[in-house]
Amino acid sequence: MERINNILVILKLIESLKRHGSWCGETHVQKAIFSLQELKGIPLEFQFVLYKHGPFSFDLRDELTAMRADGLISFKIVNESYGPQLVISDRGEEIKRKFSRILNKYDNSIEFIGKNLGDKGVVELERIATALYVTREMRITDKDSRIEKIVALKPHIQSIQAKNAVEEIDALIREANT
Repeated sequence: MERINNILVILKLIESLKRHGSWCGETHVQKAIFSLQELKGIPLEFQFVLYKHGPFSFDLRDELTAMRADGLISFKIVNESYGPQLVISDRGEEIKRKFSRILNKYDNSIEFIGKNLGDKGVVELERIATALYVTREMRITDKDSRIEKIVALKPHIQSIQAKNAVEEIDALIREANT
């Protein structure tokens, strides 16, 4: 996908996440973009690895940095106890308005992710995104094997939390496919 299309999807996703109650820090955007690619097949082509707090894309981090440098998004410190929020700038809003019709076909998919992940905190997003990573990237299909793998990869995630994450991601996969 061309860079302008990636930018538009990211801007629309930030908007949707915020509308659905997200803090919208970089971690939220990382997990949401990963979910958008994996659950809805949006061809953004960001490569993800399993990192400290679940799936993480260095390419996406670089794109968010470039978007900040281009004046499309900025950081907003609301509470010094939390990381900064990503905020769409006036220039970002202008780009989104100017080119919004280009990617209308992805609006429902973006809204699906915003609606289903927007109200989640980073701890819950880590569990859900890790469950999706184990399911899709590691191609583990058996429920108990996925739970064991999540706990092995992330020892701070308890078995019951891993079970809940697997059940939630399975439900999201089913819903995404309808």
